[in-house]
Amino acid sequence: MEHSKRGVLPMRHGIKLSKKKSPKTDEELKRMSNIPYTSAVGSIQYAFQCTRPDVAYALSVTSRYQACVGEAHRATVKSILKYLKRMKYMFLIYDGGELILEGYSDASFQSDNDDA
Repeated sequence: MEHSKRGVLPMRHGIKLSKKKSPKTDEELKRMSNIPYTSAVGSIQYAFQCTRPDVAYALSVTSRYQACVGEAHRATVKSILKYLKRMKYMFLIYDGGELILEGYSDASFQSDNDDA
């Protein structure tokens, strides 16, 4: 990852992960079993909980597929790690003013491709 191109966003726009993108052959399963996907997702979760709420959505999507990791899942997690590397000196700053909580929701119901 030292010489990789840096990620601009935690997750590429329009990417659709699903169980259908999981390995199909024994060769693919063997190759993907050597990828430390669960460990990488755990590292992203640690960053999210401590200082990086900006990766929350990407983390929620990628953490669904820890039991059936495919190449698309691996590439997405790698993209999140590149983003975190690029943004390590950028962070949120909260002023001491009054905290106003606002919530937003996406009711498209299209973000989970496995339940469709």
